[in-house]
Amino acid sequence: MSTFKEMGLKSEILSAITDLGYEKPTPIQQLALPKVLESKQDLIAFAQTGTGKTAAFSLPILNQIDSQKEGIKCIILSPTRELGLQIAEDIKSYSKNLTGFKVVAVYGGADIMTQIKKLERGCDIVVGTPGRTLDLIKRNRLNLEGVQYLVLDEADEMLSMGFAEDLDAILANTPQEKQTLLFSATMPPDMVKLSKKYMTDPIEISAGSKQEANTNVTHQYYKINSRDRYPSLKRAVDIAPDIYGIIFCRTRAETKEVAERLAEDGYNTDALHGDLSQAQRDYVMNRFRNRQLQLLVATDVAARGLDVNELTHVINFKLPDEDAVYVHRSGRTGRAANMGISLSLLTAKEESRLRYLEKKIGRKFEKVSIPNGQEICEKQLFSLIDNIKETEIANSHIDSFLPQIFDMFKDMTKEEVLKKIVSTEFNRFLDYYRDAPDLNKTSDKRERERKNDRNNSNDDDRGERRGRREKREHKTAANMTRYFINQGKKDGFSPKLLMGMINSHMGGLSPEIGQIEIMKMFSFFEMETGHTSDLQRAAKQMEFNGREVAIEESSPRPEGNGEQKDNRNRGRGRGSESRGDRGRGRRKESSAGSHGSKRRRRY
Repeated sequence: MSTFKEMGLKSEILSAITDLGYEKPTPIQQLALPKVLESKQDLIAFAQTGTGKTAAFSLPILNQIDSQKEGIKCIILSPTRELGLQIAEDIKSYSKNLTGFKVVAVYGGADIMTQIKKLERGCDIVVGTPGRTLDLIKRNRLNLEGVQYLVLDEADEMLSMGFAEDLDAILANTPQEKQTLLFSATMPPDMVKLSKKYMTDPIEISAGSKQEANTNVTHQYYKINSRDRYPSLKRAVDIAPDIYGIIFCRTRAETKEVAERLAEDGYNTDALHGDLSQAQRDYVMNRFRNRQLQLLVATDVAARGLDVNELTHVINFKLPDEDAVYVHRSGRTGRAANMGISLSLLTAKEESRLRYLEKKIGRKFEKVSIPNGQEICEKQLFSLIDNIKETEIANSHIDSFLPQIFDMFKDMTKEEVLKKIVSTEFNRFLDYYRDAPDLNKTSDKRERERKNDRNNSNDDDRGERRGRREKREHKTAANMTRYFINQGKKDGFSPKLLMGMINSHMGGLSPEIGQIEIMKMFSFFEMETGHTSDLQRAAKQMEFNGREVAIEESSPRPEGNGEQKDNRNRGRGRGSESRGDRGRGRRKESSAGSHGSKRRRRY
């Protein structure tokens, strides 16, 4: 079926989407709409961000629900407030010609009583984030017993953010007889488990492979030296005068630093990270959506749900740890039939990961040279000239000033006037890049030097380098606090589960996580200093495998890594009580977690 009309949508819906400029279905819409319209079977749909997923699930649902009947007919869960609001607004647009239809968005960071009042007035579809949805269910203010459709949008994102337990609790409050629609860009193992648990014989459709990146995106990378990372970023921005993009960083601290340096260098940019309040985040994102900002520097968590179709670039200041996160990052450009560039800044060590990532996403990475000063100046110069040529003369008031302007320039040739006009705007680039080094040669030279150092180094050299490395690690560790948690490999615990727990229970905070050491019966992890009280409050709400979770501050990591060296500290504690057991009865012999170790341990 090549048109929406051929799919059998109601005339009210067809007229609404025509007003929105929808002409023909996207690939995921062509696959999903007929399935949901013609069958009550559960559906798993794979498609990248920006491919029209909201219309793919909402149009057939709108076509079938009866707004004259009371009660909520559909619940849509999304990972973030921003995406939830976007979905709700889209549904309002699609349903504007349907009589009596109502949609309500529920999400954290807003007054819950206002949302409760909207629910009490009645609605047909609820769009919610997992945390706020579960809160309303527990307060008996959200009744999902009559739900006919359950939609999990960006399901992989919700799981990676640690919402698995919330989803379990929400789905347990929905009826057995309903149609479940799961939309996702990737299929991580946790999502396989979720689908097996809550879906019955689901149909699978895919607009691209389960991990595959958007075909409208060109994947490029600069090979850099680590100390040239920021100058390389600056050149990536300068070589694209019309850039409108997101720069992704791995930590909040890195995000703040990069945004501040760009702002100091005169770029129209701002940062989006976990330290911002919801009101501050909304302010930054609205400025970015309205193009008052040209560049947004963001962490992955903070940028989730940011829905902008015209991005020209996504720049990975550093690659994420997980392949699925790269897919989501790159999928934010090249949307709505536009082309986009995903550019990564990679050292020689990071470059080695590309072959594996290429296999995962089904796309090749193109190595491009870091632009030199002359290339950047030429690009900026001709962009400036194009802008001057395309500038419209607003009104005739300028004519009254022309005689005076001509008189001021009467002793200058046309060429001199043009040079001065261009120089007024362009001198900044000329000054900055006048003696700029070739970062490609610098990177290659330093890589050769490192190889020679490795080949020719003696014991003294290695010791000196090790000392420098340990000094850097100590400096980093100084901003981190180390914690003990009573979960380990024997419990099936993992770094991913730990980070999911923290994301899910920290009340919107996203402190930087450092080194994680998963041992047999317990684990240690580092977290940005200053969040101990927040973490311990969160721990009171945590359970894992039906067992209470205990988290306590630990002593700094001893020299070296691993369980063996930590064992040397046993017996040096300040008493026979394990911190992890406080509140659950004192023991003469301290235990590491609940499995029990008969030696005392210094935490």
